[in-house]
Amino acid sequence: MSAPPTPTKQPASIDDKPQHEEIESVQLGIQLDPTEVAAHAPLFRGRRLTAALAFVAGTGFTLFGYDQGVMSALLTANQFEDTFPQVVVDSSHPNHATLQSFLIAIYEVGCLTGALSNLWIGDKLGRRRTIVLGGCIMIIGAIVQTASYNYWQLVVARIFTGFGNGLNTSTVPTYHAECSPAAKRGKLIMLEGSLITFGVMWFDFALYFVTGSSAQWRVPIALQLVFEFIMVICVGFLPESPRWLVKHGHHAEAMAVISALEDKDPSDAEVQRTYYGIREAVAIESPGVLASEEKIESKPRPSKASLRELLTGGRSQNFRRATIGVVCQMMQQLTGINLITYYATILFQRLGLSDVNSRIMAAANGTEYFLASYIAYALVERVGRRKLMLVGTAGQCITMLLLAILGSINNGPAQVISAILLFAFNTFFAIGWLGMAWLYCAELAGLRIRAPANALSTASNWTFNFVVVMVVGPSFNNISWRTYIVFAALNAAIIPVVYFFFPETGGRSLEDMDVVFALAYNEGLDPVKVSLRKDVPLAGSREADEILGVNPGLRSRTGNSTPSTSVEP
Repeated sequence: MSAPPTPTKQPASIDDKPQHEEIESVQLGIQLDPTEVAAHAPLFRGRRLTAALAFVAGTGFTLFGYDQGVMSALLTANQFEDTFPQVVVDSSHPNHATLQSFLIAIYEVGCLTGALSNLWIGDKLGRRRTIVLGGCIMIIGAIVQTASYNYWQLVVARIFTGFGNGLNTSTVPTYHAECSPAAKRGKLIMLEGSLITFGVMWFDFALYFVTGSSAQWRVPIALQLVFEFIMVICVGFLPESPRWLVKHGHHAEAMAVISALEDKDPSDAEVQRTYYGIREAVAIESPGVLASEEKIESKPRPSKASLRELLTGGRSQNFRRATIGVVCQMMQQLTGINLITYYATILFQRLGLSDVNSRIMAAANGTEYFLASYIAYALVERVGRRKLMLVGTAGQCITMLLLAILGSINNGPAQVISAILLFAFNTFFAIGWLGMAWLYCAELAGLRIRAPANALSTASNWTFNFVVVMVVGPSFNNISWRTYIVFAALNAAIIPVVYFFFPETGGRSLEDMDVVFALAYNEGLDPVKVSLRKDVPLAGSREADEILGVNPGLRSRTGNSTPSTSVEP
């Protein structure tokens, strides 16, 4: 085996070099044609690009929240009941509680199917095209929902719309996370979570008084088309994720996007460290993707991540990371949030409020929910992910327990306090879980399995969303206030799971998490404890190379990108 070539001496700074025909990375020993890099420059740069990404991602999650919440107020609207009598629950039709829950929950089945489809198409299409596909499917589904004239047509249309939403909810957080700097990623994706709650607000309440026309329910459903068209059109003006681009061999375009995101020249050391960190992740997970020539001119076809890779351990810890994501999204739903999201109006009616007052309270509840989400936005980068999840879950547990106690008393003062507690539950959920589950899962998985891992975690969310929504209606009919005890117990069980098994991801780049898990594996340590350490090397550094088992040749002029040791299964 021949000895590696002696590396040439590099200048102290890239700015000290004379201008050449090619951009040469001090760290990488890779040369990219500056003309090609410039040709791929995105339409926006810096803050404008960050704002545009946040706008599109936020629109996608506003749509998600709107489509989830719109049914809450429509279920008891007179025109909706006239068109779909199967949703009217009374003593003469007790089985309608199941049909009512089914109409709501079937949407989650569509979302589940859409999320699972990302196991196969997510990495193939890329982040942007997957979002466009999901948006187009939702447009068709929304049109059919608006035009529905019987129960089963509406059911089928909700499944179809859900399929598109499943594609989007398993892609948008990943896309946004991959295009966000580590220092701002938490805030930006928590902003998406805030917009989930923006949802319906007062719009349904205003149309409630249109009692003589089916516009009372058709217009609120049709309004989602506005968000869908905005998302589909605007994403066309944004760049593809630099992580996806490197993984698929589009190196010049990836460099251009990173440069635009950081608003720095491609030759800047920080831009190149980010680029190398991504290549480092590709090298350790997909050794065949990177070209071995001194210049990267080809666009080699990457080997597709097989579902079996989700079960592997070793330095990558794929199985652990994918499992944590699935459990995280499952637990978000088992907190009981959709007990309130979908049934807010009905819950307030159960507390003795009139039809109009219950709708006012439901709209006010949504408004407070939206405002409370900014507490997490302000704290997520200062406090970290784990602490917010723990505080939020503890608050949810106590709130559910108090709701059960007051429900057993069931007098006037108890009902007033119960109404306040519904607001309190939303506040704690907004702090600990609303945007957090989507942020955390997007941060956790490695690049190679990120799309399928997020597809599975999102599928987990929709699966348990379906279970909760399907069970809650009949549960309240059968065991009444005792339903709250079930969710209090589930929240209590979530606390130790987060504390003992969820690593901290705050303040680290997506590639830094690869280093955290690899270091924990190499030293036989708990990844949670390693994630809380301050001495973990940054991705893209030589120390990180050693931890990940990446051959230093990746940095040399030879461009060798093969890991020095194989990743243990």
